[in-house]
Amino acid sequence: MNQAAVNWWQPQAAAAADQTGITPRRSGQRARPTLSIPALDGSNAAFNALVAFTFVLLLSPQAWFPVLKLIRIAFLAGGIAMAAHVMERTAHKQPITPLAPEIGIALALVLWSMITIPMSYWPGGSIHLLTDQYLKAIAFFWLLATIITTPARLRTLAWSLTICAIPLAATGIWHYLSGDVMKTTQDGLVRVVGYQGSSGLTGNPNDLALMLNLIIPLSGALALSSRGTARLFAIGVALLSIGGVIITFSRAGFLALSATFFMFLLVLVRRKSGGAAMALLILALAVPFTLPTTYVERLSTIANLEQDKTGSAQGRYKDLGIAFEVVSHNPIIGVGLGQDMIALNQARGQSTWRSVHNVYLQYAVDLGVPGFLLFAWLHLLCFRSAWAVERRARRDATVAELGPLAAGIQVSLIAFLVAAMFHPIAYQFYFFSIAGLAVALKNTCRAQIARARLAEQP
Repeated sequence: MNQAAVNWWQPQAAAAADQTGITPRRSGQRARPTLSIPALDGSNAAFNALVAFTFVLLLSPQAWFPVLKLIRIAFLAGGIAMAAHVMERTAHKQPITPLAPEIGIALALVLWSMITIPMSYWPGGSIHLLTDQYLKAIAFFWLLATIITTPARLRTLAWSLTICAIPLAATGIWHYLSGDVMKTTQDGLVRVVGYQGSSGLTGNPNDLALMLNLIIPLSGALALSSRGTARLFAIGVALLSIGGVIITFSRAGFLALSATFFMFLLVLVRRKSGGAAMALLILALAVPFTLPTTYVERLSTIANLEQDKTGSAQGRYKDLGIAFEVVSHNPIIGVGLGQDMIALNQARGQSTWRSVHNVYLQYAVDLGVPGFLLFAWLHLLCFRSAWAVERRARRDATVAELGPLAAGIQVSLIAFLVAAMFHPIAYQFYFFSIAGLAVALKNTCRAQIARARLAEQP
């Protein structure tokens, strides 16, 4: 990374004002703030609605209380968050959307997906996926990236996700212990049903493992930055979530969890937390002795596909080659948003209705090479932003409190990178939840520096 990329928080003299709202200093003049601190902080109503939407998104209370479906609580919370944010920014004569490159790339992805719809294998299906799922995920990404501008809000959102992990992991573990499982074609192998057995974000064991893997690094970051009871609570949730990942028997979940372990170990070493690193290493060495035999046998199929008696590993591996073939025939436009199933069916010569289990190939098949490059670029920029904030936090006391969360968001993005190689979840909320936090982290860093400058002025 070049120096210019690392120092993105520094105000540019050529600009009229940077994104923190501080007018740059001219020769012989004293800089004057163009914003008050409350304006920098944003609307409390918008943030509270965003937190409520997060809980609804992960926990689906309407599944427990069907009457809530009548008022569409997810739509209501998201709508309030958007409306309150727009009204607050308009009242303070602020831009509704920060000029973050990540937001620009996300919008470019949406625009490109819309451009390709007329050439889609099934335009109606592409439109349905765009409006019913993809735009909602992008909207959540945008809300996270624009509403969260303070360390307190960033930590509150991280705590909200951590709290949501408790019922997700506990439900999975309860299903496993109580025998509420799904039978497979392999003798002795069972899979727990997802959270509530629903079709939501964690409706199957693989998705449950994915969601928990994205939250575990945030829980670890909160443990690093908290003290006393709060630290013990965060550690407890992280351990519960690890157990939740294991009982899903998800191979992708195991690989993502392993990546999280090594990355977090690196974080602890970098932060010179030798005791915590040693405790984590001892825990990891003890885990294999507690694993069920069938789980170990299932993990062995990662390296030896022929041992998978369910046939899923072999089928998914063959689909990778077929997906590359589809991309070679449709390298620019692709086959249309969400149409990889139809394209793979045609290429296979049989209707298995199985999507390619790789996020990056999903984008390449559906939206061509341009779609793949845009998504990969977005993922890279989000990681780079979190990495840059962590570096800044190590040498600047003004934003030092952001260091642990910056590290946690980096680890979550790495966990998604690993899991994305085995999941067909290109247009869902998983990635955009963490990506939104990465942009929010960057904006919070800028806002903190702006607040410090305001405080220094006479």
